[in-house]
Amino acid sequence: MTLLLPMPLGAALGLLVAGGGWLGSAWLSERRALAQREQVLAAVGEVKVRLATNAIRLDALSKRVEQLPMRDADAAPARAAINELTAEVGLLGDLIHQVATTLADHDAALSAVQARPVAAVEAEPKPAPVVVIDPEAARQERLRVLAAERAEAAREAEERAASERASVISAALSEGKVEVHLQPIVQLPQRRTRGYEALVRLRLDENTLLLPHEFVSVIEERGFGPTLDALVLTRALAIARHLGSKPGTLFVSCNFSTATWSSSKALATLSRILDKYREHTGHLVVEMPQSVFRGLDPTSLGLLGAMSANGVRFALDQLVDLRLDPVSLFDRGVRFVKAPAALLMAHADGDSADIAAGDLSALLARASVVLIADEVGDDPTVADMIELGVSMGQGLVFSPPRPVKPDVFAEPAEPAPAAAPAEPPAPPVPATRSAEVVDYPAPALAPAQEAPPERQSFRSVLRRASA
Repeated sequence: MTLLLPMPLGAALGLLVAGGGWLGSAWLSERRALAQREQVLAAVGEVKVRLATNAIRLDALSKRVEQLPMRDADAAPARAAINELTAEVGLLGDLIHQVATTLADHDAALSAVQARPVAAVEAEPKPAPVVVIDPEAARQERLRVLAAERAEAAREAEERAASERASVISAALSEGKVEVHLQPIVQLPQRRTRGYEALVRLRLDENTLLLPHEFVSVIEERGFGPTLDALVLTRALAIARHLGSKPGTLFVSCNFSTATWSSSKALATLSRILDKYREHTGHLVVEMPQSVFRGLDPTSLGLLGAMSANGVRFALDQLVDLRLDPVSLFDRGVRFVKAPAALLMAHADGDSADIAAGDLSALLARASVVLIADEVGDDPTVADMIELGVSMGQGLVFSPPRPVKPDVFAEPAEPAPAAAPAEPPAPPVPATRSAEVVDYPAPALAPAQEAPPERQSFRSVLRRASA
């Protein structure tokens, strides 16, 4: 235009065309920015819809997991994982919502700035800065909360399982499902059986048999220790009655719980049971932990003296050291001392402040107390115990605990009463005719009554058939 038109007019038209081109470029840039913003908002909306759909699917999955036949302890990890995924989806939804809100606020602020004069915008105070949430920090906080919820759920599941187990154990005890297994105590070195230790077991069902460390703590927490001890003592007395009918001086030993030893009332109850079966107490030995023996109060010592007067012998068990006074033990009714084989081996050299294990057996024998090596696990340990002069031994090397035959607990049969002398049979009475008729045959005599068949036992019939 500058070349074709005169100078002033061409310059003016060139400026007009340049201004129009600039305005057109600005308009196209604005339209392009608006189109991109609309695309971003549409993408944000689509992401929010997909997040909502995933949240619905996670909720359905959580309900399916709740309906599965699983224990709480097994379902807790699955629930925790679902809760974690739900939290992640919720966190992403919050971030997307924050992005959409920020864009909308930006558009509103830009529109307000374009509508107002520049001076008014400069005179207004600046808005407070928008607090931007750190996604990583929010994620870590959510994970921490989920871990705490998971630990709480696991703890509640463990408490619930422990409560159910305690209820099952209490029900089994109330139903009397207590079994007694016997482990022999042998004479060394001959390994001849001299006695038995009654070890308690609790039968829950046909396939579940609990050992003492699995149920004693639960029973003592619920205050059923004296009840268990009364059941065990009754069965031990039945075994003592059975041993009394056999030749020899066999004995059976039993243990009481810590709750019983610390309760004078419980000891008095057991003392009355022993007094009732006084004729069988000569074959009974009651084991007592060393720590309990050292902490008995005067009342409990008096009850122990009453039991000893009824013929009950005591055994000192669960030794932690060998600081013993044999004469004092004998005066309290203790006739046996059961020491773990490991403890005796530790004091075999006599380097400690306690008495040497090689001198302990002889020292106890002078006071008529027998030393028993407990927890003997192998033949080399047996040889070591014999070398230390131990009189008796007990452990798996000799025999594991075995159940007691049911006939041991059966009440003895009462002797049958003497048969009365049989009465002599009456003389036969001659048959007489009621009347005689001339020229009429005499009436026939009544047939003699047959004797009833002799009853025979099924065993004799079976023997005759097999012959």
